[in-house]
Amino acid sequence: MDSDRDMIHVIEYLWKAGFVFDSQTSTEAEGWVSKGLPLILEGKSSSVAPGMRRSATLPKLTPQERKPVDTCARYLLR
Repeated sequence: MDSDRDMIHVIEYLWKAGFVFDSQTSTEAEGWVSKGLPLILEGKSSSVAPGMRRSATLPKLTPQERKPVDTCARYLLR
């Protein structure tokens, strides 16, 4: 049961991070989540998290703008 809850949290955090890069109404956000989730399910969270952080650093997002990305990355690395 805990792993089910963990997966729900991962998906929730991943969507919030995706919305940092694309609007909630865009198909790009869906594509972003669709790329990251399988990698996470394959146990590659430790490579997904740094990539997310780099994606938030390159456009020079403010700490507040990138907060969902950092929260998701921290969760993935735990």
